[in-house]
Amino acid sequence: MAAGGVLLLVGPVLSGCSSDPADEVRDAAQTFLADWTSGNTKGAAVGTTDAAATTALLEQTATDLPDATLRAKTGDVSVTDEGATVAWTASWDLAAAPDWTYDATLELTDGDDGWKVVAEPTIVHPQLGAGQHLELARSLADRAPITDAGGAALFTPTEVVNVGVDPAQVTDLPALSAGLSAATGVAAGQITTDVQAAPAGQFVPVITLRRPDFERIRAQVFDLPGAVFPTDTRLLAPSSRFATALLGRVGAATAEVLDQAKDADGKARYAAGDQLGLSGLQRAYQAQLAGTPGFSVSVVSADESTGDTGTVVGSVDPVAGMPVQTPLVPALQNAADAAVAGQPLATHLVVVRPGTGEVLAVSSNEAANPANALSGQFPPGSSMKTMTATALLSAGTLTPDSPVACPGTTVVDGREFENEDQFHLGTVSFTEAFAQSCNTTFIQQAVTLPADALSQAAAAYGVGSDWQLPVGIFSGAVPTTSTGTTKAADAIGQGEVLMSPAQLALVAAGIASGTPAAPVEVEGADPAGPAPAGPSQQVLDALRPMMRQVVLSGTARGLADRGEVYGKTGTAEFGSNTPPDSHGWFMGYQLGGPQGDIAFAVLVEAGQSSSVAVGVADAFLAALG
Repeated sequence: MAAGGVLLLVGPVLSGCSSDPADEVRDAAQTFLADWTSGNTKGAAVGTTDAAATTALLEQTATDLPDATLRAKTGDVSVTDEGATVAWTASWDLAAAPDWTYDATLELTDGDDGWKVVAEPTIVHPQLGAGQHLELARSLADRAPITDAGGAALFTPTEVVNVGVDPAQVTDLPALSAGLSAATGVAAGQITTDVQAAPAGQFVPVITLRRPDFERIRAQVFDLPGAVFPTDTRLLAPSSRFATALLGRVGAATAEVLDQAKDADGKARYAAGDQLGLSGLQRAYQAQLAGTPGFSVSVVSADESTGDTGTVVGSVDPVAGMPVQTPLVPALQNAADAAVAGQPLATHLVVVRPGTGEVLAVSSNEAANPANALSGQFPPGSSMKTMTATALLSAGTLTPDSPVACPGTTVVDGREFENEDQFHLGTVSFTEAFAQSCNTTFIQQAVTLPADALSQAAAAYGVGSDWQLPVGIFSGAVPTTSTGTTKAADAIGQGEVLMSPAQLALVAAGIASGTPAAPVEVEGADPAGPAPAGPSQQVLDALRPMMRQVVLSGTARGLADRGEVYGKTGTAEFGSNTPPDSHGWFMGYQLGGPQGDIAFAVLVEAGQSSSVAVGVADAFLAALG
């Protein structure tokens, strides 16, 4: 390994006995280049007229072109009475930059111990002179935008304030840590540990805030001795929570991101410090968005006091990336963000376009893990009854008007199931049992179905599909066969049934349009999978009025004044507490609203009741106008 960590490679050296001086010259040149390109700097220098000067020259070059590799190919040889020349081509594989190739010449002289390469700076590059060295500068194109449905860029350069600590200015570290913690929420102990572990003179970051967010805490932190606030510009979405699960974020590249971004040959495309996509679509479309880096190599004076700006001897311009267009609609995203922000519990809201599967908004509040909006796995509770009803209607044994029993409790294989607070309705229409979310009705009816009926009905809306997406969506899980108490629990969204908010929104979209579709996260991308088959038109014509009745007179009647809204509530028990905790769900769709037909699903983790999810849906629809 050469100085500076440069690994150099070359083809095999040609050698053999020959009386032709040109062969001896070529052998000497190739031996020098082989040693240099293999990293044997001192060995290469021995083959020159000044080993010490050449060693220093090659080691300086390794420093000037860090982590680069060199390939060398010799060309024509010329021998005269005064000496010899060997043409050669240098191909530098620069780190995180395109290759740099140029033609050069080695001068050789014949001495008592054979041919030697003349030690001069032109060994490295024809334009390198005494007292000069190479200077490499990488350049990145502006990152291409991720856009919304209308083509407007969603990420823009935004001023941020890096709240941190200058250890040299600290007078009372515990007080400083406590003050910063109170203002930022970062643990005081972590701040103290980071400052104590930092090398002298190093800035210690605590948190990076958008300018408006920093201004809200300025009075608390600005006068703390040791606290410093350098500013920077970052590529950010309109708000810190704006579709973050889908879009992801941009920041200083991590080792994992750099490794993932290598090209097919294993070459690094980017370098530490580059601003790259760290998650979401920003990461999934890294190469398309970031483009290709460029570089310039200049010959500059080793004496910095000369002010020599250098002469560019090689360069490649960066190649700009290409935009990625999403189907996101800012008006829907902003309304969703405002709706979930009003809920202290972890809350998610996903909006989908019926008929196309386009993901129009993905929202999670500060309390939530945003990834759960797309990939979370939760029991859906009674929102599963849309699929259980699909199975029952498809079987032909029930119609919306069929009379069904709704007792307060029912027993399956010795296990008792109950309605919420054991409410009972007596004998009512199937529509009324659905609107009031009668568990016992659905259990009694569903246990008569074939073992695979629930999974088949769910699959008709895409549940269980192997979606191939840049940012994964959990498509849900419904057992392909279930019997007894498992089937009973599955029928009401408990048991072994799991769903994500995104997939439940897709189910609602399939009911709304009658043509379930695979999810779309990026316009023009390859399909995520085949479109689900969907239930029959007869089943949909029966199911939709049932969902409308949920809003008009049932468990979601709080939405009755929000236009033509259809839906289904869900309360899903989880955990081991007694009584068990519950998630709150609402899934449904609105026809002819301000943003056209939309389908959506709301999940309030540990909301205990579906009413909280209905409240979030109400706030969302109200924000749309």
